[in-house]
Amino acid sequence: MTTDRTPLVLAPVGHEEHVWVAEDDGLSTRAQVTAGSGPYTSTVPAEIADLAPDVPNDLAADVEVATTELTRFDAYARTVLGVDSPALGPMASVLLRTESASSSQIENLTVGARQLALAEIDQSTSVNAQTVVANVRAMEAALALADRLDESAILTMQHELLSGQRGGEQHAGRYRDGLVWVGTSSISPRGASHVAPQPELVAPAMRDLVDFMHRDDLPVLAQAAVAHAQFETIHPFADGNGRTGRALVHALLRSKGTVRHTTAPVSAGLLVDTEAYFDALTAYREGDARPIVEQFARAGRYAARSGARLVDDLGAQISQAKEQLGNLRPQAAAWKVVPHLVAHPVVNAAFLTGRLGMNAVTAQRALVQLSDAGVLQERTGRQRNRIWQHDGILAVLDVFAQGIRRR
Repeated sequence: MTTDRTPLVLAPVGHEEHVWVAEDDGLSTRAQVTAGSGPYTSTVPAEIADLAPDVPNDLAADVEVATTELTRFDAYARTVLGVDSPALGPMASVLLRTESASSSQIENLTVGARQLALAEIDQSTSVNAQTVVANVRAMEAALALADRLDESAILTMQHELLSGQRGGEQHAGRYRDGLVWVGTSSISPRGASHVAPQPELVAPAMRDLVDFMHRDDLPVLAQAAVAHAQFETIHPFADGNGRTGRALVHALLRSKGTVRHTTAPVSAGLLVDTEAYFDALTAYREGDARPIVEQFARAGRYAARSGARLVDDLGAQISQAKEQLGNLRPQAAAWKVVPHLVAHPVVNAAFLTGRLGMNAVTAQRALVQLSDAGVLQERTGRQRNRIWQHDGILAVLDVFAQGIRRR
């Protein structure tokens, strides 16, 4: 953080007065239902398409440093892995999964690296892991649609998120038609920390947001921070707003060319201090964008530095695996699997046949070779439906996640 606290002023949200009639959900007491009925205020988001913020010099410098570090990290990951390296895709994938897990953890959805890897090959019974995999799909959609950031693209991101989430299908890919709020009561917006705009205000507010994101005259990281805060203020969906809003940040960073080749763990940076992140969203709604821009600048620096360490640690695991396989002939099936272990540290025969195009015999041979060399360990102890894992890569990913929580 900086010592100069000059605010980044913008128009605060407006408010509308309404009356709410709470309905008994079978879980609330009669007193809670009674207290839940009465007047409340909902948000009217300010228009930002033509926003001309006066960014304080120190904040502008902070944003520029963070943006430069993100771009340098992106180039570093590409250089370490090599322009033509088959590991670039898997490394980008695991960074995307790491970012998706961090974004989900902000919503109190925690999952370990092994369960997430098991869910990727349809072998996990963890609901949280399946939910995070759905978030991975939303992130993938965000990056794929970065070149056309319009309302349709945002709806697609949220559709990918909710269609893979149990019970989310009914809300997938469409704006909400009811009121949503951030608070402790499930039956009433009264007393909520944020009551989102009325449903009829969502579509015009989203069009205004898209126009803002299409501008090219703003510092990119500051633009991403404001766009994210505006999205969370609008809360356009019945579910998945936080995760979709953070996926949108990556689409914007990709579309502006800040991060071209991989996914920097920005949500991991926000996860370091979620209280400050949520406080910054509140400050934004009150007319000061400085805190949310500061949070994104700090998260960008954290993402660049921790992401580079993660690339190094994962790269070291792949180098060690190659050394362990040193006695195998170059044509051995195991070599084809190694680059994919970064993104898929838990594998089975079905993965090798389905994802890598091996036949059943070649897949089994590859698993035997990797197991005999000590690269993979079989952890089920079963004769059928066996699963192999790379303990080193799983440990690296879990240590990374634990490091965020310790901070």
